[in-house]
Amino acid sequence: MTDMFDLSGKVAVITGGSRGIGRMIAEEFVRRGVRTYITARKADACQATAAELAKFGECFALPHDLSTLDGVGAFVSEFAEREKELDILINNAGAAWGAKFDEFPESGWDKVMDINLKSLFFLTQQLAPLLRERSSADKPGKVINIASIDGIRNTEMETYSYAASKAGVIHLTRLMAKRLIKDHINVNAIAPGAFASDMNIFARDNPDQVAKHIPAQRLGNPDDMAGAAVYMSSRAGDYLVGITLTVDGGVTCAS
Repeated sequence: MTDMFDLSGKVAVITGGSRGIGRMIAEEFVRRGVRTYITARKADACQATAAELAKFGECFALPHDLSTLDGVGAFVSEFAEREKELDILINNAGAAWGAKFDEFPESGWDKVMDINLKSLFFLTQQLAPLLRERSSADKPGKVINIASIDGIRNTEMETYSYAASKAGVIHLTRLMAKRLIKDHINVNAIAPGAFASDMNIFARDNPDQVAKHIPAQRLGNPDDMAGAAVYMSSRAGDYLVGITLTVDGGVTCAS
């Protein structure tokens, strides 16, 4: 019987792969036989994660700062020296910034927009030739953008650039999907809710308190995120084009 969730033999890039949601996805991919490249700004953390995950399969660290076009270009060049084709791109690298409306700084706006939105677009653009090499009508390439439920519904937190950037990711996903499906590349997004991570420190440190506001009565766990990514990346997700899958325990539908 054919396993429609089989990912073995594929090549993947996961940005922000050293921790949090990126690591959750990376570990599952490695365990499933995906040759997985992770990148992150902090070289030590990126290399340490790759070494840990390499116990389960093929995982390689290519640390770069993707918040600038120079950094994006440097990463793509290094990756292209190792691989001539790419099956899956997970655009997960992200940043957040919180400040009161009257005090919100330009630096907090630009930092978040550069990594959450601008680098996502240009990394996909620059890796598109390698995705096209592997993509076909029968086996489309996959791009998965990690958005957030804060790009769908209003949050109580004053994270203006973060919410705006994630709403932008969701619409940009639809626009890129419309163009890249012509090249047999499926672009979709995942909008996570509360997962314990360094990005969501409050959920990590106060899981019981946060869980009270989630219909499922718990935080998301690594299998929840990894399962969504496997679904979208595998044969099972070949007819998904331009969608945003909320993985939030029911928060969005209850808002």
